[in-house]
Amino acid sequence: MGDKNIRDVFFDAIDGIAKSHLPTNARFFSRLSELPAEIATLPELLAEIHFAYQAAMHATRAAVYYLPYLDSPPLRQRKLQIFVDDDGLPNGDTHHYQLTRAFMHIGACPRMADEDFGSIEELSHKVDPLLAEFMRRVGALYPRSHGAWCVVEMLSVNWMTALANALAVHFPAILREPYFADCFDNQVEERHAKEALSIAADTLELRPLLIERTLADAEEMAAALDGVWELLDKIVLRFASRPNSDAASQPAIRQ
Repeated sequence: MGDKNIRDVFFDAIDGIAKSHLPTNARFFSRLSELPAEIATLPELLAEIHFAYQAAMHATRAAVYYLPYLDSPPLRQRKLQIFVDDDGLPNGDTHHYQLTRAFMHIGACPRMADEDFGSIEELSHKVDPLLAEFMRRVGALYPRSHGAWCVVEMLSVNWMTALANALAVHFPAILREPYFADCFDNQVEERHAKEALSIAADTLELRPLLIERTLADAEEMAAALDGVWELLDKIVLRFASRPNSDAASQPAIRQ
């Protein structure tokens, strides 16, 4: 480590991993924004994007409950606030429900009821194999170290901004949906990233031998996230490659 303490080593390394896997470098977001209106507004396309993205996000929200090394009262308190931000919103709301409503408001008919999103293992049998691999990695990596959690929290504002902007090209009102607006206005994702890194660094100061495993898990998770955007891009490309007659025959919903 040289003259650097373990916190600095961790912060520098995790920042490098995140920058090497920025979601905005994925073709999915720009391809979605560039779609002709008659394709971008297809309810079937929106439903497929919603299902794949929701399944990926559900895996991370479920796995965060199994984070290790957060056993002391102050760490449990900090962990609880993260849970509340995702699953304890006012009036029984959650980010999961907000996302579904946002897509329904632009014309998607969800392929699965929110209440049917259960365990990662069960859900992985209902999704594309590429997405199933991502979900299983989430389930394995989150309980092992803080690496996967940290890189997801660091990258989340990048992909949420990219997704919101891509959808807003076709549905301007999507930016006012609570799923996006609440996070952007209150900087929830930035706060989560800062807190995740702080908690992980505190843990590594007490358990310095965990740093190699933590960074390896972060790299593995970042690469797995690349696969999510690859799958979503394949969905968009499949619809974009349809003959014009197929797209024109479908109802379009605009805001």
